[in-house]
Amino acid sequence: QVLLVESGGDLVQAGGSLRLSCAASGNIFIINDMAWYRQAPGKQRELVARITRGGSTDYADSVKGRFAILRDNSKNTVYLQMNSLKPEDTAVYYCNALHLTSSRSLSEYWGQGTQVTVSS
Repeated sequence: QVLLVESGGDLVQAGGSLRLSCAASGNIFIINDMAWYRQAPGKQRELVARITRGGSTDYADSVKGRFAILRDNSKNTVYLQMNSLKPEDTAVYYCNALHLTSSRSLSEYWGQGTQVTVSS
């Protein structure tokens, strides 16, 4: 079992910055892809950014050039640096991780979510 714990959500003014963190703990063998998703009220959960274990990244078009996803494999931690925040970035942000067990099976885990609110 892997536990993901997010932190860093807050209320910020438009144009400001926030940094989200997500630490994985538990019976970890290898954490493969890690990602951040978000869900705004009344909308579906959407992928914000993804990073492979090797550091390759992928971003939603709406955040390209403003957000950066990073990870520290030694700490099993992923970060989301969010700059130039807009009111439309307001959402609950969820951490997601793919865990590879020693028996080569993949399991997906989610964090509990952290609220980001951007005021205009």
